[in-house]
Amino acid sequence: MLTPTCLLGGPGIPDRVVHGHDADRFVEIGSLTKTFTGTILARLAEDGVVGLDAPLEECLADVPPGTGITLRRLAEHTSGLPRLPDTPLGPPDDPYSGFTEEALRESLGRLDRLTAGRSGKPGEPGEPEYSNFGYAVLGHALTTVTGRSYQELVDACVLLPLGLDAGAATASPPQDRRLVPRGLFGRPRPLWTLTGPILPAGGLWSTCRTLTHVVVGLLVERRLGPPALSWQRGPSILWHNGATRGSSVVAAAHDDGRWVVVHRLGGPDGAERLARKALLAAGPPVHRS
Repeated sequence: MLTPTCLLGGPGIPDRVVHGHDADRFVEIGSLTKTFTGTILARLAEDGVVGLDAPLEECLADVPPGTGITLRRLAEHTSGLPRLPDTPLGPPDDPYSGFTEEALRESLGRLDRLTAGRSGKPGEPGEPEYSNFGYAVLGHALTTVTGRSYQELVDACVLLPLGLDAGAATASPPQDRRLVPRGLFGRPRPLWTLTGPILPAGGLWSTCRTLTHVVVGLLVERRLGPPALSWQRGPSILWHNGATRGSSVVAAAHDDGRWVVVHRLGGPDGAERLARKALLAAGPPVHRS
């Protein structure tokens, strides 16, 4: 079966929207949500609302002292927290459904035990370990400190400063504007529950068109300052991916100004390969005077 695919690129990378995709309908972006959370952190730190290196317990009263966890370490995946929450998760077809607000609050009181032997001594960074749980804690800290919802922070710190509409990236897009994977007889496939505390780690929806404006604004034009700590860094490239049960996305930008956004619907694989191929095929941009 053909996979609906959307590829939107910068200089030298031709746009492709094939197999029934629609660049202007909302799709799940999975862990690419983390770049929104990281940008919120960067903006709040620049405004003096939070300190990147302040102990987490200064933001969240439920966190025991002495964990060595800071907002910076959560953003960089060096907090020592495990990849997944330590609470009972949901079934395989909906793994985060059991990660409720109550479960998150209970976990906060155990952070010292969760990081013991993993994050080094208090005040020292831990070993890098990609952590969805860490980004749930980070999002909770940011909403707690500001007294604002995650959506309000996405709008105020990312979308509106980039000239985009509030709600252009959201956990609750209109049902009639969603593009979702479909199974037998065209029935929508069940999706993961990502609207609870896991939202800042992977629950946003966006259109591919909106993502192109975000990538250009954050990584190419750098209109909000240096790219956030959440972006993955490679030789001459910044990137991040995301995947849910039936959706995969990659956003990347090269130092020379090339960029690409790739989304594939109906399967978690293939987006990274397409993004890499698009950037390599384009080659460096030709500048003419």
